[in-house]
Amino acid sequence: MNKGESASPSRALWYVTRGRAELREDVLPALDEGDARVRSLFGALSRGTERLVFEGRVSMMEGERMRAPMQEGDFPYAVKYGYCIVGRVEAGPDELRGRTVFALHPHQDVFVAPAAMLCPVPEAVPPRRAVLAANMETALNALWDSGAGPGDRIVVVGAGVVGALTAYLAACLPGAEVTLVDVDLGRADLAAALGCRFRKPLDAPGDADVVFHASATPAGLGCALSCAGLEATVVEMSWYGDAPVSAPLGLDFHSRRLRLVSSQVGQVAPSRRPRWDFRRRLDKALALLGDERLDALLTDEVAFTELPAALPGLLAAGAPGLGTVIRYD
Repeated sequence: MNKGESASPSRALWYVTRGRAELREDVLPALDEGDARVRSLFGALSRGTERLVFEGRVSMMEGERMRAPMQEGDFPYAVKYGYCIVGRVEAGPDELRGRTVFALHPHQDVFVAPAAMLCPVPEAVPPRRAVLAANMETALNALWDSGAGPGDRIVVVGAGVVGALTAYLAACLPGAEVTLVDVDLGRADLAAALGCRFRKPLDAPGDADVVFHASATPAGLGCALSCAGLEATVVEMSWYGDAPVSAPLGLDFHSRRLRLVSSQVGQVAPSRRPRWDFRRRLDKALALLGDERLDALLTDEVAFTELPAALPGLLAAGAPGLGTVIRYD
């Protein structure tokens, strides 16, 4: 690949105003030394985060911290935003050309990025399932933040994609007793497939050693706190944007000496930070996707060309399904 080699036209999704997105065409820059051109195969929609972007609910204070890799534009609008892409390298360094790679990149059918940003997908992981890598990173980081170990009683409140992956990892701990809690009783089969028990909130177990909250609702947070045993850790994984959140920190919260911990994927968990960097964590997240049971988390698929019209339904509060795959032609 020669430096300065020209690339091709591309189309990217832009959030342009509250509740509306569109595909915009652009011409890719020529490849510079160390760059690669990637043709997209699959992407994923982050329902929680992208709902906030779609609705213009990213606050001014969080605007810089919320910027996605390779994002263009500024919040609230217009922004080229997106979660991740799995694609095939068309041009670039010899060691990457022709390989399937994962990238944190906005929704775009072909793009140029520094080769260092591209993470090869293991052969044991199908490209479609590899879109879960960013969510798996979040779940892995949360497990590190929690201090959960073998034999623990673990409760995960919220059986969305991130909650389900967190429960899946927790269930891999030897002897761990893991319960997935959700208002949607249809998630019971998913919990069983991932090696977990299932309960609705009113029947959620108490006396847990570790509780993860991933429902992004105040009621879910209250449920998570009620599940925690004496001096247990409750890991808050939800992000609420600019919405105020009430938390029941009265009653016996202090007498039970509960520990409420924030977990966010933007930093490697402190317990691993001296030895792990972002790339090592992402490599491990991809490797953890070799289990075909995880395909059950990808319940919807939409063509990239149809994405703008489909977004209002996909990002609506209470929309059915779990993970949404974006399919590129």
